[in-house]
Amino acid sequence: MNDTRHFVIAIDGPAASGKSSTAQWVAQRLAFRHMDSGALYRAATAAMLRRGAKEESWTEAEVCDAARSVRLIVRGTSFSPLIENQPADEELRSLDVTRHVSRVAAMPRVRRWVNERVREAALDHDIVVDGRDMGTAVFPNASLKVFLVADPWERARRRLVQQLGRSPTDDEIAEETGRIVQRDARDATQTVQAKDAILIDTTFLTQEEQVERIVALAKAVTQRDITTSAVDDDSRAG
Repeated sequence: MNDTRHFVIAIDGPAASGKSSTAQWVAQRLAFRHMDSGALYRAATAAMLRRGAKEESWTEAEVCDAARSVRLIVRGTSFSPLIENQPADEELRSLDVTRHVSRVAAMPRVRRWVNERVREAALDHDIVVDGRDMGTAVFPNASLKVFLVADPWERARRRLVQQLGRSPTDDEIAEETGRIVQRDARDATQTVQAKDAILIDTTFLTQEEQVERIVALAKAVTQRDITTSAVDDDSRAG
């Protein structure tokens, strides 16, 4: 039994494992919607940063109040957060937001707010959703669960290529690797692989190869469900 009437692909994994870009591509290939749960945490963080309060003093109640200025719209095949009804894509990826988002994501009330928004997005659409507890807490009965991992050095290299638009130096990668390892430690309790999730190590895979594997898995699940349904119909008819 699924969490919704629709097909849900839940993609989990640690920071910088390529979840969002891969999930978006999978959604395009399958004509699904894409929901990046991390963007909601970033939007809540950005909304809080706009208030100018020092991070050390932030409370869950204040962050949840700031999050009320965030809403989702559909752009292309993806759900995108607006802050105060305005696009904030560059702001969501800023260094300030990146520094603070882990603390916000650890707040139980904020997690509940994000999870509710994600479930709402899946009510009327086949969806590919990525995050850190999508296959455990949010969609425990998802149609397909995938857990992406990659070596921290490779995750750091990919992130820097995306940020810098060029090949990073070894020193730059080493510094970013340190940040990623620290974030892994902070996010450890929220980055748990579901028991029935399929593990894909992307260290030596191209993004196209990652997408092809997940699309093939989704098609296999669909075919299995069709076959099971046909067998059940035959059994009832007999």
